[in-house]
Formats: sequence, C-alpha cells, structure tokens
Amino acid sequence: MSPRATQQPDPASAASRRPASVTFVGAGPGDPSLLTLAAVRHLGRADAVIIDTSARDDLVAAHLPEGVEVVDAGHGEHGQQLTHASRAKLVVRTAKAHKGGHVVRLMDGDPATFNGLAEEAKALAKAGIDYEVVPGVSAVSAVPTYAGVPLTTGAATSIHVVSVTSGRVPDLSGSVAPDVTVVLLGTPDNLGAALVALRESGRPETTSVAVTERGTTTRQATVTGTLADAPGLLAGLEVPALAIVGPPVDLREQLSWFETKPLFGWQVLVPRTKEQSGSMQERLCDYGATSEVVPTISVEPPRTPQAMERAVRGMVTGRYEWVGFTSVNAVRAVREKFEEIGLDARAFSGLKIAAVGGTTAQALLDWGLVADLVPQGEMSAAGLLAEWPPYDEVLDPINRVFLPRADIATDTLVAGLQDMGWEVDDVTAYRTVRAAPPPAPIRDAIKAGAFDAVAFTSSSTVRNLIGIAGKPHPSTVVACIGPATAKTAEELGLRVDVVASEASAITLVDDLAEHARGLIAAAVADGEPVRRPSERVQSTSRRRAKAKG
Repeated sequence: MSPRATQQPDPASAASRRPASVTFVGAGPGDPSLLTLAAVRHLGRADAVIIDTSARDDLVAAHLPEGVEVVDAGHGEHGQQLTHASRAKLVVRTAKAHKGGHVVRLMDGDPATFNGLAEEAKALAKAGIDYEVVPGVSAVSAVPTYAGVPLTTGAATSIHVVSVTSGRVPDLSGSVAPDVTVVLLGTPDNLGAALVALRESGRPETTSVAVTERGTTTRQATVTGTLADAPGLLAGLEVPALAIVGPPVDLREQLSWFETKPLFGWQVLVPRTKEQSGSMQERLCDYGATSEVVPTISVEPPRTPQAMERAVRGMVTGRYEWVGFTSVNAVRAVREKFEEIGLDARAFSGLKIAAVGGTTAQALLDWGLVADLVPQGEMSAAGLLAEWPPYDEVLDPINRVFLPRADIATDTLVAGLQDMGWEVDDVTAYRTVRAAPPPAPIRDAIKAGAFDAVAFTSSSTVRNLIGIAGKPHPSTVVACIGPATAKTAEELGLRVDVVASEASAITLVDDLAEHARGLIAAAVADGEPVRRPSERVQSTSRRRAKAKG
C-alpha cells in the first residue's frame, strides 16, 4: 500500500488570509508634481488609502484605480480629532480588513518627519503586519526652496529644524548662533511663541525671518521681517506655516523664483472638457496659475451610426487615400468605433493621415499613429487645406478622403478638397450639444470677476460659456486661440486682450503669460503694487463700500 500523501498548503491561499501589507508613502509638501515615482506606483496598486485631513483628495484621486477605499485618518466617526494612538489603531484595523491586499498610508511631506510614523509602525509590528516606507519630499527643505531661501550659505553652515505643533515651546538656546538657520514648523500661534522664545534666548532681534503659508502650492504666500517683528509676521494666518530664521532669508529678493512666475496666483477659467484640458492645465501650472475647467459642450454619438460604421469599414477595404482629423474628439470617435468593431491601429496601413494641429496629432500618436500632414502655419481647417496636396490621378491610386467630424463643422475644408479634385466622405462622427450650466458659485465667480483670465479655444466655447454661465467680468483678461475666436468674443461684447500667435492651446497659455509679464512690468514702471486682475476688482469693491459707509 502506498504511503498517504501529505497535503501541502496553498501559498496563494495563505497570502489571502494574511492582513494587507502597509506602505507609508510621503505625499510631499503640496505641489502634486513633487510626488515620487515610487509613491505613484504604490498608489496605483492600492486596495485602500489612509489619508491625513491635510492630504489633498485631488492628489489621491489622480493616481488611484477605481473603487479604492479612501479612509480619513484625520477625524473619527463623530468628527473628533484623532490622536497618534487612534490613527495607529485605524491603520491596523484597515490592514486586517483588506486581507491579502495592499494598504497605502499617505502622509503629508516625508513620513519620517513629524508625522507619527514611529507610533503607527510600532503598532503594525506588534500586530505582525508587514510594512515598508517610501520617503517623500519634506516641507523642511521644499518650502524654503519654493520661497527662494536656501537653507545654507557662506554665512549659514548648519540647520536646526524644530516642530512647535504641540503647544510647548522647546529649548531654543542651541539656535542662537549667527551661522544657524532655524526652520520652525507649526500653527501660527505656536510659531509666534517660538519666534519670541528664540529672541529671548539670545538670537538678535535684527535677524531676518521669512514666514510661508501653503508652501509649494499656487496659493503660497511669504512675508519677511525680523525677529523684532514677531509675532506680527503671523497676523492673519489661519493654517500651519513654516518660518525660516537666519542670514539666508536676505537672499529671497534675489532668488525668489516661484512667487515671481508671471501667472502666479492667477485663477484661469478654461471652458473646455476635462479630457481636452489636460495640456492647458499643466502649462498654466508651469506658470504658477490654477485653473477651473468648465465644460461648455457635451460630446455625444451621432444619431445614426450607420454612416460612421460604413466609413470605418471602408478604411479596411481600401476605399480611401486619406483620413483627415480636425479635432481630438474625431480621433476619439474613430478609435471607439474601431474598438467596437474589433479593429486596431493596424487598419490604417496604407492610408495617409492628416491632423489639423499639434493637439490632434498627439491624440493620434497616443494611439500609435503618426500623422503624415500637420500644418506648419495656421493650425485650423483653412491651414490644413492650404497644405493639403491636390489630387493627382497619376500619383494617387484612390481619389477619396474620409473626414470624421462634428455635426456642426463648417464646409470650408470639404469644399476646398473638392476643388482640388478629391471626393470627400464628410461623416458625422460625433455630435456636440451645449453642456449643463456650472454650479451657481462658479457662475457668480465668472460674473463677479473672481477669475483673473479666461482662455477660449474656439468660437463655440465663447458662445456656449456666455449661454450657460453669463459674460465674464470686464476686468477678466480674455485670451483667444485665434482671430475667428477673437471676432466671436468681440461680437458678443467682450474685450479681447490676447490672441494666440499660433492656433494651439499651449501657445495660447504662453501668450497669456507674456501678457501678464507686460502687466507686471507696467505696474512696476508706474510705481504701483503688482495686483492680479481679480485683486483689482476686490480693491475697487472695498473702496466703493468704504465710500458708501
């Protein structure tokens, strides 16, 4: 008789019974671009994410898969502020609830700096739960850098970092030497008490001080003075801040690079769909602005899809010589139809592809297709037509062009191609309908001048924005992607300040930034304070209210 077989445990089954592994991830000090590659990787495979109250939900949402549980570690079920011990229990509880999974404990800045990492990690170790730590960019170094203050110079050779969030002012006698740069982190009240204590400990009251709130974000603000000015430097602050004390503060006027960006602090309205606005938002962020996307159109499938299906199948059977894309939406519509039918980019083999501009060409490239024709001059239907080769019966085996377009597209391109000898299948690939009005607070902000600028990328966005939200305030800088869009804006009663030198969304933002530089230079030349357009509106409103009072 054969010996009885011994049943071996299933490793996969055993792993699924264990608590989730936990990764402590540093979220950085505020600027979402400072998130590390390792942090993005861990967020992308998380089953649950535990965040502090101060961690931004938008940063988490940008990198999380759908359906991931987000746990608030800032407050308990009844709104009470959680202690470090309570947070540690919450982390253990979450790991046990996601057996065999992966939990990310997202911490502001760097997990090892003033965030309770030790207590939470000890609780995990005690519970037998695996964990690892992904360091993040710390506010200690990043915020001074964004404020234009290097922490060490020839006159400052050491750094003393102090957390004063507990309400107890630590002994600062070791921070009084003139070659020590002191970095203080805490709430405004605690920072004020610490600055006073530093002065009383022997640091000269003439020592330079910089206080920065909301560091590394486009809402960053920095004030400078001396220890003699403390705690007045913190008047009006309502959020945790960072103070720098020492000789390097004197370099801020020369080295300030972030708060001097041309669009720093500007709030720019982008009347475009979220899918189309990514490159504009990134470029605006590069110049220091924040943006609010307000969709003015909704893209829907054609009412009768049969023509689109015939045209797509015709691409495979050799019906066309060219396919011309006049928008990103057209690329998306054809791609979706391909996937619906079961085709892929290989069906474009032998076809010539035209794109109306760089953004449309990039959408094709994302699909693995390189456009054969992109206008080098004006990026519009007219610009595309100007560079499109005429039909040559010797060189062109097929004389037909497929144009997948919107239902409201003009006939300029079709008529021009026909004049050059091409036969054109002008097919409705998608319909555009006016979007629903934005929420009331955004409509009020548009009309009240809370936005510093609005960037229009087509005539339809001008008409539709005014239709669903009203006219922008006269103080708002109006930027248009080209002459046709500018003409529409002017016909509807808007003053156009910027017309892009090239019909692309990126150039539109670049030229808006150049306009802002001009406003800054003019204010400096006139000896006036540099104010954003929205700040000028607020200043005028305050003066009027004071006059009435």
